[in-house]
Parts: sequence; structure tokens; C-alpha cells
Amino acid sequence: MLNSLFPLLYGLVFLALLWQAFRVMGRGFSAAGRPPGTTDSGMDRTGKVTIHPELLDGDGRLTEEDLLTVRFSGEDETGEPGVRPGE
Repeated sequence: MLNSLFPLLYGLVFLALLWQAFRVMGRGFSAAGRPPGTTDSGMDRTGKVTIHPELLDGDGRLTEEDLLTVRFSGEDETGEPGVRPGE
């Protein structure tokens, strides 16, 4: 009796896990175009718009200062490894 139920139980568990895997992968594919932690409404997972503290001045408002940005370029962008652009 138990020998005849084991393949059926195994098959049902396999199908349930397969279904769950496709559901999780579907959520991952739909979220690939969005920034991490955001939802469809544009808010983060807390329901509020999150601003990094570094962007706030002493009074808690967004800073009007120019921000320093750094760009690291890889070897792919120059075409030849070890050669800097303009050399």
C-alpha cells in the first residue's frame, strides 16, 4: 500500500515545488527593470520615498550643492587593456 502511494506523493510534491519555483522566477523577471526595493508605485518597501542622508543639508532639506561623482571605467571601454584614453 505504501509503495503505491510513494510515487504519487513524490509527484505531487515535485509539481508543487516546480510551480513555486516558476512563481518566484516570474517575480524576479518582472522586478528586473526596477531599482531594488521599489514597488510599482515608485515607493520603496516601506511605502515612503527614501532619501539618502548624504543628500540632506543641516536643516533636513535636499542640498543645492553640486555633487561630486566618480566614474570607474573598465578595460572594455578603452578597447585595449592598460591604455588610457588620450594616450
